[in-house]
Amino acid sequence: MISPSGLLESSPVAAEARNTISWLVVAAAVVFVGLLAYTLFAGWLPAKQQVARLEAEMKDVYTREAALLTRMAQQDQRSTLRDQQLNALRTERDALAKRVEELERELASLRARRR
Repeated sequence: MISPSGLLESSPVAAEARNTISWLVVAAAVVFVGLLAYTLFAGWLPAKQQVARLEAEMKDVYTREAALLTRMAQQDQRSTLRDQQLNALRTERDALAKRVEELERELASLRARRR
């Protein structure tokens, strides 16, 4: 009879324990990991840089938009002020025109009395 320790030392079991991973599989795995890392970083880094550029450009666009909105609001205020001044001048002109007409009528009536 074979002892239990003798079973473990027999040739089929010892051969299985000594099986190692093929170097070709290890090399393929390393190449695969390298290609995967390159693919990820080759796509990720430029995308990250492009995102940073786009964020900076958006910030610039928002800054210019704010400046344009401020200028537009100022121009609207100026336009409103000019309209108010123009309306005030028109009202004053109309009042002066009525006064001139009244004075001309008064003058005409005074000239008619003198005759």
